[in-house]
Amino acid sequence: MRQMRIGVLAGVFAVAGVLAWAAARLWTSVGTAPSVPLAAPIVLALIAAILLATALSIRTRLKAQRTRVQGAKGVDPLMAARAVILGQSCAYVSALVSGMYGGFGIHLLQEGLEYGTHQTQAVYALFAVLAGWAVVVAALWLERVCKLPEDKGDPRAGAR
Repeated sequence: MRQMRIGVLAGVFAVAGVLAWAAARLWTSVGTAPSVPLAAPIVLALIAAILLATALSIRTRLKAQRTRVQGAKGVDPLMAARAVILGQSCAYVSALVSGMYGGFGIHLLQEGLEYGTHQTQAVYALFAVLAGWAVVVAALWLERVCKLPEDKGDPRAGAR
């Protein structure tokens, strides 16, 4: 399983932001601009909370397993791998989505915030970007929690 790279996530965010900014400018020149739904930051924040809860649960169970707590429920390796895959996919999608909302928010700032709807849309876009990066941070932490320790005796350890 490949480890997520922050540079790739930032690149996805930047490319999506530039494309969304250009699309919003084009869309505004033709008619009215698209809107940012209130649900966008809420859904992203819920995804971040789910990833955070998953990471905390796995971390607690791994700690109990390592310290050999009586009756501790272990972590199934397949479940941990699935959690990491879920976190990685959420991180890439949220980098894309938050980049889109970031580009649209920059377009709104350039248009001016004198209209009440532009102000509201800019706030929604800002919160969507922040919630999207909360998903990325939670996913990176989940990946770190589920990471297996390096085996120093295994000659194939560097090839993973």
